[in-house]
Amino acid sequence: MSIRGTASRQFHSMPISISSRAPPMASSADPSPLETLRRQATRIEELLDSVSGPVRPYVPAIGRFFIVATFLEDAFRILSQWSDQVFYLYSYRHIPRFIVIIFLFFNVVAMLTGSLCVITRKYTGYAVGALVGVVVSQAIGYGLIFELKFFLRNLSVIGGLLLVLSDTFSQRRMAFAGLPNVDEKDKQMYFLLAGRVLLIFLFIGFVVSGGWTFGRLFISAVGFTACVMVVVGFKTKLSAMLLVLMLSLFNIFVNHYWTYSSNHPNRDFLKYEYFQTLSIVGGLLLVVNAGAGKLSIDEKKKVTIFIATLSEIQLLTECLQIY
Repeated sequence: MSIRGTASRQFHSMPISISSRAPPMASSADPSPLETLRRQATRIEELLDSVSGPVRPYVPAIGRFFIVATFLEDAFRILSQWSDQVFYLYSYRHIPRFIVIIFLFFNVVAMLTGSLCVITRKYTGYAVGALVGVVVSQAIGYGLIFELKFFLRNLSVIGGLLLVLSDTFSQRRMAFAGLPNVDEKDKQMYFLLAGRVLLIFLFIGFVVSGGWTFGRLFISAVGFTACVMVVVGFKTKLSAMLLVLMLSLFNIFVNHYWTYSSNHPNRDFLKYEYFQTLSIVGGLLLVVNAGAGKLSIDEKKKVTIFIATLSEIQLLTECLQIY
């Protein structure tokens, strides 16, 4: 087909302009190691998405249940060991007995009702506030607020609760007198970021406690790398899934409280560690389901690709109009 007249002159003048706007072929043919890693991670994410398709609708519910599992276990443990709890707080913490009873009663009620509300997604904001209050009050009441490992682990639990809160936000808008409307999608974005950041404190606690071995060094390096990727939002779903796998294996092979007799002194300690880790696994499952949100490298990458695609479409449209 031949091109005639003015259109022909305009069309033949286009190649220099097109070549200056098109990406160089050498860079696409020889991608950087980071780009190669990103592509491989994308393929793995797509494979995981296809494999996990049947269970995906249930992941948020499983994640919420795992997050509150530590509170349910703690509530039943206080009820089953009521006299021991009262004795410890009264005799060793020197708290008046009637305050101890009120303290334990409200903790049990808050943990049971808050957990039930989180699981059923009813009054989630109040439930999360109550459970965060339990974490803070127990840290003060039991004198563990300055215990580093306890502090870091509970920051991770609070991160999981913030992810529960972000999971409940919708498109509703909340109006406050004298203030601009607050879009709950914006709050979801910030709560999701805060939850991701707090989740990594579990691995920080793991790094600063215990002796160093090659296996511990390797697990710490891999886990911390995955945590950083979750925080910055780079291949977030894949990184969170890796952490879910690592923590689940850690729970099975290290926190195996069920192998100890009921009278063994390590049983309660390992049981506490097991359910706290399970709670953090629940938070990571919510990250796997929801992704990193807008404040992430993944989201910025999508926006960049979208803009680049629009530019290519616009350029093609201009060429077709000239043609």
